[in-house]
Amino acid sequence: MSVEQPDVVDIISTDTRTGHVVLISDHLDWSDSPWHQAILQTKLNRYLAFVESGELLQRYENAAGRPVAIKVVFKFRPDKDGGDFLSKARAIIEAAGFSFRHKVFADD
Repeated sequence: MSVEQPDVVDIISTDTRTGHVVLISDHLDWSDSPWHQAILQTKLNRYLAFVESGELLQRYENAAGRPVAIKVVFKFRPDKDGGDFLSKARAIIEAAGFSFRHKVFADD
């Protein structure tokens, strides 16, 4: 599955350290940052709808009573505009009552 499939929730997992659930994998480079941001925004909106509608609890019973964090794992480091987009996304997602995290896979 891919960030390029906006209607698909790719991965649901539980972080063993924090107990948070939800994950997005993003393999795209940032050579076309506006396009990448649009794709990612669509995917983030899908995940928010998935959680807010209660679908998360229907499909993943282990989510009950757990805080929700949307976490994006990038293959490539975001460019400056991508970083600005992620800051705005964080503010919106956190205002909705969820956590937002992101990291570059190769940085681990």
